[in-house]
Amino acid sequence: MREVKIGNIYRHFKGHLYQVIDICYDANSEGNDLKKKVIYEDINNKDLKWVRDYDEFNSLVDKEKYPNVKSIYRFEEVDDNLLEVTRNMKITNLSEYASKYEDGIRLKKEDDDLRPSYYRDIDRILYSLAYTRYLDKTQVFTHSENDHLSRRMTHVQYVSKIGRTIGRALNLNEDLIEAASLGHDLGHTPFGHVGESILNKISLENNEGFFNHNIQSVRLLMELENYGNGYNLTLQVLDAIMCHNGEFALQEYHKNEKDFTKFLEEYHASFKDKNVLKNLKPMTLEGAVVRISDMIAYLGKDIEDAVRLNIIKYTDIPSNVKKVLGVSNREIVNKIILDIINNSLHKDYIKLSEEVFKCIIELKKFNYENIYYKAYSKEELIHIEDIFRSLFQKYLEDLKNNNEESIIIKNYLSKMSNEYKNNNSKERIVIDYLAGMTDEYIIKQYNLLS
Repeated sequence: MREVKIGNIYRHFKGHLYQVIDICYDANSEGNDLKKKVIYEDINNKDLKWVRDYDEFNSLVDKEKYPNVKSIYRFEEVDDNLLEVTRNMKITNLSEYASKYEDGIRLKKEDDDLRPSYYRDIDRILYSLAYTRYLDKTQVFTHSENDHLSRRMTHVQYVSKIGRTIGRALNLNEDLIEAASLGHDLGHTPFGHVGESILNKISLENNEGFFNHNIQSVRLLMELENYGNGYNLTLQVLDAIMCHNGEFALQEYHKNEKDFTKFLEEYHASFKDKNVLKNLKPMTLEGAVVRISDMIAYLGKDIEDAVRLNIIKYTDIPSNVKKVLGVSNREIVNKIILDIINNSLHKDYIKLSEEVFKCIIELKKFNYENIYYKAYSKEELIHIEDIFRSLFQKYLEDLKNNNEESIIIKNYLSKMSNEYKNNNSKERIVIDYLAGMTDEYIIKQYNLLS
């Protein structure tokens, strides 16, 4: 029989890691019948300790009960080098208010690997099909030949960098911030917020509830990616993505405790009640940082893009905003980041000063009136709506008639899981398909109709 060694790390066949802290004997046994016990603890939470019979700890995995398990023993000793690498992968100097890796929970339990929980989520988002489609999705301006304008891909990278800067200064979990930042806009439609607004109208008209890009991002990661099986991301990352909507700015953010039940209640309610979206608040400080960073990332950069296109001039920016935040994107980003850090360091909340917050609200108003409302002409808006409506009707008819030559069946539905096919209406399937398209692809498909 193998010797169980005090101090060594063992991996349970279901994936979790434990450290043996002592070997003892059952007080009710004696002599030749003396029964050894193993005392061990969770390596991520020293408060969780267990006692198990020595022989049971050393026993083999029941292959009849667990035929797909590769482990031989119930508990297998972990190589010291592997354990060191696992520890090195974690950010160690976290604030007491930061999200801890061991707190990351998933709907379905998974085996541990080298990567900590939120780091693992970064990889799943980064390698998703939806992340690749960021490359050809509008940030604000669509019909432009200027290659220096922001796209959705560059925007999420700006959010990630700004968020990780704030997170590092406040000793928050940068991995959680990065995962949520990179995934927060995956559910965005072609043509940005214009496409989102049109798809929302179509969704309501077809009794599919409200369509919002942040909710679609969560839906995509939970239910659409991985061919309709979804990715089993942590609650903390999903919540930060769902609550990221920077259009609803707050001066101060506190943790909003949630479990998966509460999160799913908010998620499902958002399809039925438009006011739910306005009241969503992140459960973690990292989620709050992502929400603010989203706003920081687009305020100055959208002005920079609009100046490049001669839509506005820097001199048009309100004088009070220029005085407090500056004029260039660099100045605006730097000022807001420093303000957050100075008002949030060693605090259990994320906060902006009143002066900076008021200027942010004023600058957002300026951007809407002078940039976002002017990004498309009336004719362009009519044309974009026609694109969405024409394709929606075409694909809906194809599904109803089971037209197997249609691209929505050949390129999309045929590759999705039976669970996805059986649990979604034809209208919802078309909405999902249109929302996932890039600008170029939806235009190409529209042109094929004529």
